[in-house]
Amino acid sequence: MSKDICIVGILVENRACHAPDVQQVLTKYGSQILSRSGIPDPTKERGIITLTVQATENETESMVNDLSHLNGVTAKSFCLVEAMQHPA
Repeated sequence: MSKDICIVGILVENRACHAPDVQQVLTKYGSQILSRSGIPDPTKERGIITLTVQATENETESMVNDLSHLNGVTAKSFCLVEAMQHPA
């Protein structure tokens, strides 16, 4: 199975409470993560994390699923290879 380059966006509400759970999931998938960027929202208790991953479709789906099942966390992915193969 091929590994594609994908972007995973994560919105974490109530960062102080949910950050440890998010970090646990990211550690689980650490070997697929190429880069990570985080931006706190200073006006609210939330933050956005953007990941660039190189993973199989199943690995990316599993990561997004694990993150999405956490309380206060929303996660979505976008695979760049798929977008290049199917232009809009």
